[in-house]
Amino acid sequence: MRGAIVFSGSSHPALVDGICDRLGSKRGSVSLGKFANGETSVSIHTSIREKHVFIVQSGSEKINDAVMELLIMVSACKGGSAKSITAVMPYFPYSRQSKKKQHRGAITARMVANLLHIAGVDHVVTIDLHASQMQGFFKCPVDNLLAEPLLARWIRVNIPNWKEAVVVSKNPGGTKRVTSLADALKLSFGIVTTDRRRGGTIHMSESALFDQLKMDGAYGTPGVLEAALDTDAHITPATSSSYNHRGENGKPKIQTRFTNPLQRRANAVESSGSPLAKSVRVDSVPDAEIPPETLPDSDPPGQDADEQDESAEEYTDERARDVIHGRLVQGHIVDESHPSPAMSATSNSTWRHNRAASETEDDCIPDHMISSFVSTASSVRRLENSEHAHALGGTIDAAASSEDEEDDLNNPGLETMVTLVGNVRNRPVILLDDMIDKSTSWIAAAETVVKRGGATQVYCMATHGLFGGDCLAEMNACECIDKIIVTNSFPIPEYKQAQARDKLVVIGVDNLLAEAIRRNHHGESISQLFMHYD
Repeated sequence: MRGAIVFSGSSHPALVDGICDRLGSKRGSVSLGKFANGETSVSIHTSIREKHVFIVQSGSEKINDAVMELLIMVSACKGGSAKSITAVMPYFPYSRQSKKKQHRGAITARMVANLLHIAGVDHVVTIDLHASQMQGFFKCPVDNLLAEPLLARWIRVNIPNWKEAVVVSKNPGGTKRVTSLADALKLSFGIVTTDRRRGGTIHMSESALFDQLKMDGAYGTPGVLEAALDTDAHITPATSSSYNHRGENGKPKIQTRFTNPLQRRANAVESSGSPLAKSVRVDSVPDAEIPPETLPDSDPPGQDADEQDESAEEYTDERARDVIHGRLVQGHIVDESHPSPAMSATSNSTWRHNRAASETEDDCIPDHMISSFVSTASSVRRLENSEHAHALGGTIDAAASSEDEEDDLNNPGLETMVTLVGNVRNRPVILLDDMIDKSTSWIAAAETVVKRGGATQVYCMATHGLFGGDCLAEMNACECIDKIIVTNSFPIPEYKQAQARDKLVVIGVDNLLAEAIRRNHHGESISQLFMHYD
């Protein structure tokens, strides 16, 4: 290209060679090094006066050196009277730190954008920003290219039955990216979500947390549960049933075991067996009588037990079959019989002892009242004790990130519930995200769709293959993962590629970046780069 010159940083020289080969030019001559004290040294040996300069520098394992080297190169070109300077950054550094996660957290991605502006960058070209809203951080035009057309073409060529595939997001934050690819290929999509709160079958009144709430008041100070109940809410033994369907006057009659009106009303709703028992407020039920339509008749006229069963089956929702739950312990799917690590041996024995003791007593508290008390108390305690409270209030669950998800899955003392929404049975699954850094969430999602959903094949696909630590080796060892597909936007060292020769597939973005550079230099539109071609 006449009037343009491409320089390469030290982060990804192989990518720059591919770009220059596509453009039919040689990269500019520049010397990059370090002084004895670790300072970066840059020296440009080519005339750049009144030329369009493109500096290609992606993120790498030495991310801070790459950023500082790019800033020095931009400043050197600015001092060399370059006509314009475009920073080509396939993977934008610190893109995951685009929002505050704590009160004293930093929005590092915005700081990097400001540094580029101060250094003298006139244009930025990148691929698949972690959050597209980050384009507002820059004071110059930004071309956020998409790797989606390249990934879609690989799917059509390399997956034999790709038309039956399902694109699945491994967390709720990636649903927009997943639906975009699914719409482009006209495929179905699904979502895998994880929740640290285990949804088991044990009632709240039988949990270790409830035992702790009752023990808080054992030494003279009222516990959380006692403080929630006023002094009149004493529990009295009851020898009769909770309610009779019909009284002497033909109206439903309640025989309660509680002396407090609030508890008496709650017990009436709970004992009625009505579907509204969990949603009706306890203070909306009358003291002694409730309307006949609230309580079902023991023998409804003109309808026997068989007809009742048939009518109940008529209202089953077929869509519930596409929602599958599972248990995750240390990031792996386990059976329901697997012991939960969330309850220690001490709390487990205490729970069993208290449960056996409570079965011999007549006094009890409705489970829905206990759930309310325990939920409130646990929320308060998590707010007080959590070291990762949300910056705007609430708990960490209100703004969970991929890092938080990885920490929860790796915690050996925490059991996680995973939910798969979507039908993947006997179909290939494409797990899609913008980057692969840690392996735990990918392995958990792959095991979920295979062992719980019945998927035939799993393709883990992302734009940026960061592969921190032993991520690539762990994903290669997972039997549920068939292929790992990434682009070469982020340099993958040779020793890491050797860890997954059979599963790793690297798609080149050289042509995409070369065409973006050519079109920017000649002032052409880049809209064609966002389109899909068969």
